[in-house]
Amino acid sequence: MKKSSYIYGILLAGLVITGGTSCSKHFLDEELKSQYAPDNTLVDELGFEAASTGMQSIVRNDYGNIQGLLATFYVGTDMAITGQPNTVQAPYEDYRNLNSQTGSLSNIWNWNYRVINAANNIIVSADNPKATLTPQQRAFYKAEAGFFRAYAYNQLSILFGGVPIVKEPVTVPRTDYTRASEAAVIDFIISDLTFAEANLPDPANVKKQGRINKFAASQLLAEALLRANKPADAEAAAKRVIDSKFFTLITARYGTKASLPGDPFADMFTYGNMRRSQGNTEAIWVIEQQYNIPGGGSTEFDQRRREWGPFYVNVQGMKVCDSLGGRGIGRIRPTNWWTYELYEKTDMRNSPYNVRRTYYYNDPAFAKYGQQVFPTGFDTIQNMYAHTTKWYEFQPQDIQGAQSYKDRIQMRLGETYLLLAEAQLLQGRNADAAASINVVRGRAKATPVQPTEVTMDYLLDERARELTAEELRRLTLIRTKKLVERVRKYNPKVAPTIADFNIHLPIPQSEIDVNKDAVLTQNDGYQK
Repeated sequence: MKKSSYIYGILLAGLVITGGTSCSKHFLDEELKSQYAPDNTLVDELGFEAASTGMQSIVRNDYGNIQGLLATFYVGTDMAITGQPNTVQAPYEDYRNLNSQTGSLSNIWNWNYRVINAANNIIVSADNPKATLTPQQRAFYKAEAGFFRAYAYNQLSILFGGVPIVKEPVTVPRTDYTRASEAAVIDFIISDLTFAEANLPDPANVKKQGRINKFAASQLLAEALLRANKPADAEAAAKRVIDSKFFTLITARYGTKASLPGDPFADMFTYGNMRRSQGNTEAIWVIEQQYNIPGGGSTEFDQRRREWGPFYVNVQGMKVCDSLGGRGIGRIRPTNWWTYELYEKTDMRNSPYNVRRTYYYNDPAFAKYGQQVFPTGFDTIQNMYAHTTKWYEFQPQDIQGAQSYKDRIQMRLGETYLLLAEAQLLQGRNADAAASINVVRGRAKATPVQPTEVTMDYLLDERARELTAEELRRLTLIRTKKLVERVRKYNPKVAPTIADFNIHLPIPQSEIDVNKDAVLTQNDGYQK
């Protein structure tokens, strides 16, 4: 039997709210393993809460269990090269090998459409008059699902350009998808987020800490409006977050390690400090995880800590250590630009608490125990290099770090100021943009930027300083149309292989092949 489009396959699979799905060879062979489905579950608040939990579980498991998938958002940008080689990320290290059959493309495409499907089920069901919801509840669940649908479409349309817009759950196979224009997808995103912002609660009135609030919608809306070339509207959206007074930058020590050496920036990324309820007044959206609680962590193998951490245990005299972030595998190795040129020495974000640059032999049985390690040659590519400490900390009894229980800050106020500055810059107001950037630089004790220095490249530099390992760098560089230019400038290993058309990723060939009743066009420059 020939496969239909994966969009349909993942949508069909997404109809299951509780219970399992089979691991059949063919998505059409999947069976409903539970009696719970949208038509008999999404009928009251309890059912919608279950559906919301399922949708957010998909979001939480974005890059789990796929070695190197997270790295594809960093490797081959201005920020990173491959440390330990991996087939998933290899095509981004040599863009001549990036084609429509690259495996990571389907992973990214499929995950986003799973989120969209889960959201569509909630949105459509919320309009069902048989559902025993109040008007306020209907609006809330539609707003929450609309936020996540917009989040997925934002990622898809940045990476691939125009993509099929699917607004309702699909109940029969379809092989006639066509790509909407990128502008149309952006308009759809803005519509979803406008409704979400108007109908989601503020942080003081969320159902539970960690649930989406209206200002997460405002922040994503600001980004979408920048994409729509509406910088004045984007500025207004960013200011709604800042002026809400619900959020303030972290400028003083706080939390579980406040009495230990450190700094306010590092405190934000310390286990037990990352949530609003734990004192993080900067957090807008945090994916909260909890050890030893059912459903408290990613059900898959969360790769963040391991991919960002170097493979230092490969070096004789080095043992796994929690103060070094546990056992890393070195997938993401920062470029020399990031390592040596990006930061001022006095910038708090470059402190030893936020960027590790030195190592000491920590095996007591080794002759050089306690002495500094001076790596050379291959060691500096995979085993020992400067890296962010944002993903440090893991459960001591899980020395491989196979399961993630550390919270993930998805949105915070530091980025809001940089989005505000971008909107102001695009309106030609360099002095205002500089003032917005300097709020962030002031917290970092960095030298203030002057209005004449503010350019899009400077903003991208500042985003790298502030948001390393938080933002998905590839998305930012594509969104600002700077990917190719900055790879050529800052990533000499990859620069000779990148072409202008690599500004977008190719549409997965599997999607094109099964879409037999319509043409799902490929992006320019990519061959089958």
